[in-house]
Amino acid sequence: MSTATPPPVPETVADVAVDQAAKADVVGSARKKAKSAAGNAARAITSPWASVFAIVMAIAWTTPTMGLFVTSFREQKDIVTSGWWQALSTPVSLENYGAAFNGNADNGYPMSEFFVNSLVIAIPCVFLPLLLASLAAYAFAWIDFPFRNALFVAVFALQVVPLQIALLPLAKIFQDMGIGGSFWALWLSHSAFALPLAVYLLHNFMKEIPASLLEAARVDGAGHVRTFFQVLLPLITPALASFGIFQFLWVWNDLLVALTMLGGDLARAPMTMALTNLSGQWGDKWYLTSAGAFISIAVPVAVFLSLQRYFVRGLLAGGTKG
Repeated sequence: MSTATPPPVPETVADVAVDQAAKADVVGSARKKAKSAAGNAARAITSPWASVFAIVMAIAWTTPTMGLFVTSFREQKDIVTSGWWQALSTPVSLENYGAAFNGNADNGYPMSEFFVNSLVIAIPCVFLPLLLASLAAYAFAWIDFPFRNALFVAVFALQVVPLQIALLPLAKIFQDMGIGGSFWALWLSHSAFALPLAVYLLHNFMKEIPASLLEAARVDGAGHVRTFFQVLLPLITPALASFGIFQFLWVWNDLLVALTMLGGDLARAPMTMALTNLSGQWGDKWYLTSAGAFISIAVPVAVFLSLQRYFVRGLLAGGTKG
């Protein structure tokens, strides 16, 4: 003879209220602990010693740059007879920048030509790897194909290959292809060196995008091309901007790759290569050297400041979920 299971006793209003109060206490306690941990972290970051250390490091880092900046406005005779900290007692002018950029009797190689070369080199070297890496990252993140994980690990592992090892073989390959010493050699070299890191960063960013968003696009009839350009591309703008800033700064300030791929050809030389070659010709003409150096860093500073908000968002993206 089987024993019937007694029906559950219905909860009273009081029991429900007590249960809800207990849950509220648990949630409130968790929130208090989270706020306390956040407060402790904020106090650790904003401690007086950390602030003092940051200020000292900032002063030590910017003092040489400030000295070079002040020197770029001074006359040659004042540069060799007094220090940059005495600039208030000597005349200053913008003639140094005009002489360095447009040329004068002391400068037979105006920096304007090399400035254009740097732009011609840097812009394709930023957009080409961004385009290729974003397409590859989309495939690794959202398209199922054989050996996908193995190929992604192989691409990521290419980051450990030093570019110095690959420069000479690449230069020989480009010479055999007939593009040695041209802009194409620089564009392809910088793009190849940038692709592994770009694919890895953009892949991780895309994996944070909810899959339901892509499923909704497929339900609406969108294919991979339309999904990538109309759905994903606007969402990964911060990541693209972050990597684009890093890539632009790397290419603009590069000297090794330009020297290897172009040799001593000044017709296509970027500003870094021109400053290196012309520093010997300018000799002790510090007014030209300092002005040329600040002309070369003007564009990277402007790019960083204009894209700073995207840069910070791109760095913080992917760090948390929810």
